[in-house]
Amino acid sequence: MNGVVRRYRAMPLRSRLALLVATAVAVAVAAVSVACWLLTRAQLGEELDNTLRNTSAPPTLVQAALATCGVPGTVPDDQRSGFAYIQVVLIDGTRCAAPESPPVRVTGQDVAVARGHRLDALHTSVTDGGVDVRVRTQRQEIAGRAVTVSLSRPLTEIDSSLNRLALLLAGLAGAGVVAGGAAGLWVARTGLRPVDRLTGTVEHVARTEDLTVRIPVEGEDEIARLSRSFNAMTAALASSRDRQSQLIADAGHELRTPLTSLRTNIELLARSEETGRAIPAADRKALMASVKAQMTELAALIGDLQELSRPDAVRAGPLEVVAFHDIVRIALERARLRGPELEIRAGLAPWYVRAEPAALERAVVNVLDNAVKFSPPRGTVEITLDRGVLTVRDQGPGIPADELPHVFERFWRSPSARSLPGSGLGLSIVARTVQHAGGTVTLGAATDGGGTVATIRLPGAPTPPPDAPGV
Repeated sequence: MNGVVRRYRAMPLRSRLALLVATAVAVAVAAVSVACWLLTRAQLGEELDNTLRNTSAPPTLVQAALATCGVPGTVPDDQRSGFAYIQVVLIDGTRCAAPESPPVRVTGQDVAVARGHRLDALHTSVTDGGVDVRVRTQRQEIAGRAVTVSLSRPLTEIDSSLNRLALLLAGLAGAGVVAGGAAGLWVARTGLRPVDRLTGTVEHVARTEDLTVRIPVEGEDEIARLSRSFNAMTAALASSRDRQSQLIADAGHELRTPLTSLRTNIELLARSEETGRAIPAADRKALMASVKAQMTELAALIGDLQELSRPDAVRAGPLEVVAFHDIVRIALERARLRGPELEIRAGLAPWYVRAEPAALERAVVNVLDNAVKFSPPRGTVEITLDRGVLTVRDQGPGIPADELPHVFERFWRSPSARSLPGSGLGLSIVARTVQHAGGTVTLGAATDGGGTVATIRLPGAPTPPPDAPGV
């Protein structure tokens, strides 16, 4: 049995579908044929019984049957029994068969009729020659006396008709199975043709990595739904690949600037050591500060890439009670270094939250970096933290309303900002970090004076809990 199942599963889907259709047709034809044969047999048997009920034996033949048992009677010139076998049953079970009628075995039902216990009997019996017969035994008046007469007809008449019908039905069943198999193969080929096209397209995509291929969608059936899903999948993959390519280009551009500056500063320091020309202390200090700032920028970018590469379900570390206002203050210092010409106003009220300290700091830095990057020269950035709501407002060009729903998506960058440095990672990292801490983040247009307002809401308290270590 297991071997049959394994062979069936190893068959192509088209062959399995054709086999299933042929099997279903075979079962249906067999069921109809058996039902037809049984109904025909029942109908023929009922007609035979009705014929025996509505027929009486000729008196002359009954007298001839009695004469065979020594009972006085008249023997007719024509001693043929006609359409039925005729015999007389005596009260002691003795049978007296008419001429040309084979003796039929007497049963208890026949004797009961002869003794007057029953009016008649209809049953199946057998001749001495072994032929099955249908028998009707009844009382009949012959020459003024009551005689028990059995009329019987051979069942071979019905059997021969049923055998011919069985052969006919078997032939029709065989033809039906063959036709069902052919129809199943046709249905399989026709029904699986869209699947073949889908398979060919998938193989083409796997072979060529061409994600621009689309499958024509026809109708509203399951194949059409599968085709739409495949087209949507390839479109999403193509979009993801384009965004990843854009991410690589943006990350390369972002890395190139600090690396170039870092290389220049290091070469100046190395040349000073090689030539013996000492760099003035103030210049040397400025170079070292620049090297440190560029290294910090590189570390931040690499950290963003690592943060984004983690699955959404994976959390970097346990949540800790941290001072949100201190984290914002540290981020403010970095923002002032990136935009020394800007005016940054801050009002920070104490607020303690449960979050990942490093991730939360990175998120706040990303928000402030965006405000600094898009602010005009000598512009103003306003930062407030009140009861767990951090608001960062700049005076930049703002974000179009149709782009706001996409600002937190991975790899997404506004078309108006693609010429600026950045990888499109910052706000997606912000959104995931804030959600991890149980908060929300929104971005919208300022209601007065233009610019953009970023709002981060984190649950917490103005004082640390008693069990918070080191806060």
